[in-house]
Amino acid sequence: MVYPRGTRRVRCQQMPRTAIVFPGQGSQTSEMRDTVAQVRPDLLAMAVDAVGEDPFPRAEDGTRFAQPAIFCASLAGWARLGRPEGDFMAGHSLGELAALVAAGSIGERDGIELVALRGALMQRAGQQAGDGGMIAVMGAGAAENAQSLADAHGLAVANDNSPQQIVLSGPRPSLPGAIAAGKELGLRAMELAVTGAFHSPMMESAVPEFAAALERVEVRAPRVTVLSAVTAEPFDDVRARLTEALIQPVRWRETMLALQELGAERFVEVGPGKVLTGLAKRTLKDVELVSA
Repeated sequence: MVYPRGTRRVRCQQMPRTAIVFPGQGSQTSEMRDTVAQVRPDLLAMAVDAVGEDPFPRAEDGTRFAQPAIFCASLAGWARLGRPEGDFMAGHSLGELAALVAAGSIGERDGIELVALRGALMQRAGQQAGDGGMIAVMGAGAAENAQSLADAHGLAVANDNSPQQIVLSGPRPSLPGAIAAGKELGLRAMELAVTGAFHSPMMESAVPEFAAALERVEVRAPRVTVLSAVTAEPFDDVRARLTEALIQPVRWRETMLALQELGAERFVEVGPGKVLTGLAKRTLKDVELVSA
């Protein structure tokens, strides 16, 4: 190609393929309500309506309040960045609903109502099942020992977060033995301050009502590929996967690796905290990590 004299030639650089990721419970921060009030006050109003009160002041009181608060903060953080869609999206646990809303698969009002219901059902299921809890197991070899450690103590793998971090879930009387066994393997283990055995069969009582609510919601094809953290593959049946997520493990490590395998070179965490960015650092190599 011949350029006119004086024309500046600019080399076209291909933008890295980007995955937008949305956090789950445990990522709440003290300033997240201010962000929502400033960027998406309409979303805050919807949350108050869906929950019956402002969920932010009570985000530490249980999933009923924490989940809608984090959902709103995630979408507000995404909006503050200009609502980038990237090439892929994914969410950790309740973050799946934020990802599906951002991708246009579920409407915002339906999303906040589903999250409010999900949080309330999970809290109630924990109370009904009684004596459920979770432990975090961390250190080199955590992922490799996760299933055997769970099986030996009657627990379930609830979160496979990174090669160095897993979460086990199940009856609280079984937790001390699993903690001791983890420490014998050279791992750090500690009980988490939660109100139930999330992502385990002890959440089964939450399934029917949540599944029924999903049936009443319009679900559209997402504008970009959204991966399910239940399968570590693109969502096929949104309603089925979201329902399964109540009792199935969050396969976040595999989801991150699958995104990289699909071509994602840049991972942008939106919403409160930097939990997912920290997990990605321990899982992925040769990628760009951004937390906003």
